[in-house]
Amino acid sequence: MSGNRLLRSSAVFSAMTFISRISGLVRDQVYANVFGANPAMDAFIAAFRIPNFMRRLSAEGSFSMAFVPVLAEYKEAHGPQAVRELIDRVSGVLIAALLAVTAAFLLLAPWLARVIVPGFEPGSGSAELFVEMLRITFPYALFISLASLAGSILNSYQRFAIPALSPVLLNLAMISAALAAGEWFGGSVKVLAWGVFVAGILQLLFHLPALARLGLLPRPRWGAAHAGVRRIMTLMVPTLFGSSVVQFNLLFNTMAASMLIGGSMTWLYYSDRLLEFPLGMFGVAIGAVILPHLSSRHAATDPEGYSKGLDWGFRLCLLIGLPACAGLILCAQPLLATLFQYGRFGEFDMRMSSWSLMAQASAVPAFLLVKVLAPAFYSRQDTRTPVKAAVMSVLVNALCIVLFFGGLLWLTEAGRTALAATGDLRDAMKALPGGGHALLALAIAIAGWTNAAQLAWYLRRAGIYRRQPGWGRFLRQIGSATLAMTLVVAAFRWGWQDWTPWLWWQRGWRLAAMVGAGGGVYMALLWLQGIRLRQLQGH
Repeated sequence: MSGNRLLRSSAVFSAMTFISRISGLVRDQVYANVFGANPAMDAFIAAFRIPNFMRRLSAEGSFSMAFVPVLAEYKEAHGPQAVRELIDRVSGVLIAALLAVTAAFLLLAPWLARVIVPGFEPGSGSAELFVEMLRITFPYALFISLASLAGSILNSYQRFAIPALSPVLLNLAMISAALAAGEWFGGSVKVLAWGVFVAGILQLLFHLPALARLGLLPRPRWGAAHAGVRRIMTLMVPTLFGSSVVQFNLLFNTMAASMLIGGSMTWLYYSDRLLEFPLGMFGVAIGAVILPHLSSRHAATDPEGYSKGLDWGFRLCLLIGLPACAGLILCAQPLLATLFQYGRFGEFDMRMSSWSLMAQASAVPAFLLVKVLAPAFYSRQDTRTPVKAAVMSVLVNALCIVLFFGGLLWLTEAGRTALAATGDLRDAMKALPGGGHALLALAIAIAGWTNAAQLAWYLRRAGIYRRQPGWGRFLRQIGSATLAMTLVVAAFRWGWQDWTPWLWWQRGWRLAAMVGAGGGVYMALLWLQGIRLRQLQGH
């Protein structure tokens, strides 16, 4: 795939993903207005995080990273009949494994509550609500993993629109469920769990017609002995950890957040959702497009094309990541106030969410770079190297959590007071005032930079990437443009400090003016310094 084709494919994927993110934004606005931030909403977010974690493993992580290179190899070397056989065997094994995992999670849900949300007192309303909603939502992991198999096949054949548009169905189902909660179900958050269940079925069905048109609709057959399936399973075992380190860190942080004041998980959720705009629109798009490209270049023994594809990905990540990082940090409160501070989501909730957004946004460039760095190894069927980086990242995240909360409890007046009053670590954590969740977001940011740095170091040591000319000038261009953008946005923030008194439309036009001015300055300076679209097409 040429650089021009790569950019065009990423643009298609990003355009479809933009539609998905807009619908997701509407969904979150409905959540905030109907449910606010409270222990019941915390329970839903924790329950949905488990099947969503499985989705990230399959859709953007372990399964995709293992399956796509093997599928590319079969396309290149074995022909259409062998590809269909591989798909049939993989689907059979995947369905059997997913059914077993789903059954286990449904049976073990009460025990899992003690592990995943240790801050929920056993037998309490929050714990029981978590167990009930986990049992409703977990089958989503089965449906969405099968949809991810279909999406990986379509991506491998340069059909990017359907997989990128699929999440819109989840958002529409959840919006309908949230509105129904207020209208017919007395505001019960449990209706959201049923919305997740229905969404999984819809997303799977959405992919099937496109697969049928390619003649690749799976006919599931058991295939554990098939050579391609064994190869995928061999590659997948280490990638279960390596490709989804951010999700593991989020899962660990969910455990820690359950021990904090009620609403902490919800505040983290809303800040994470805003972070998903640059990561979802661009990071996932670049990763989904570049993995098949790198896999095919490696299979065709084209090291020059392989290296140019990586270089293109790195430049695009920094071109997007640096201004996104600065913009999210500066605009955290205006964004949250404009988008979510209505109904049951008040000023305090907005302020708490802004703290975690600013902390986690500091690692946006790192999160984007990992979307290119990890496929650089997976496309060569090297699954060990990303695991080494992932282990270090998880350890750093865990160490940061221990140090941050140890300092909060023993080195601050509020922490010492809470410990003295309760005499119990878990009770002391819950007695702390709001703000501890921002330390969890900071831990994820530090872990993200650790992961990216480790992968870059291993890539350089392996000698599989040759830097293309012009990097020094490129960094000066985007650095100066980002600095100018930051100054412009900071001037707006100095003039408009308190957004709470304004109505939604008053917040909206101010946010649009601020973001538009900052983005306009950034793009104008890039253009004045000579950066053109054709330069990105050339890498």
